[in-house]
Amino acid sequence: MRRVSGVVLAGALLLLPAMSTQGGVFAQAAAPAQAAGGQQQQAAPNKTTFMGDAVIQAFSVNPDKTADYDKVIGQLKEALAKSTNPQAKQQAAGWKVYRNATPNPDGSIVYVHVIDPVVKDADYSILNNIYDMVKDPTEQRAVYDMYRAALKQPLFVIQGQLTADLSKP
Repeated sequence: MRRVSGVVLAGALLLLPAMSTQGGVFAQAAAPAQAAGGQQQQAAPNKTTFMGDAVIQAFSVNPDKTADYDKVIGQLKEALAKSTNPQAKQQAAGWKVYRNATPNPDGSIVYVHVIDPVVKDADYSILNNIYDMVKDPTEQRAVYDMYRAALKQPLFVIQGQLTADLSKP
């Protein structure tokens, strides 16, 4: 089983350069911008949209920062729940996050986001959705710093069409 999962992971890693041109997942933690007057202002990450019916994306999280990553995901959940954007409720209804039960050899923990169904043209950027709720630039910077410190690296994004539903005759 480890060999099969290793092959799948290796294949996904080969796709990373192609996917990184789409912005989105790999641009979610945009660096802070310098505002006029020298104040730091949190730059909004690129909008993350997905094609297809469903998405599976994985992130490697530093082992000592899983509580911080969980907190960011909690803030995302709260932001989607409190949003006045009707798409946000639909996004939350189809977005689940799983934490791998066993650490990677380097100690990192993999979190897998499963989004099914995808809301067409909705922004799935974790930070953009949180920033819609958290307006204070100082608080935004704190969220950004926590997210960046927790996130070791994005691993892969798989998005596509449903080809078979085994639950139906």
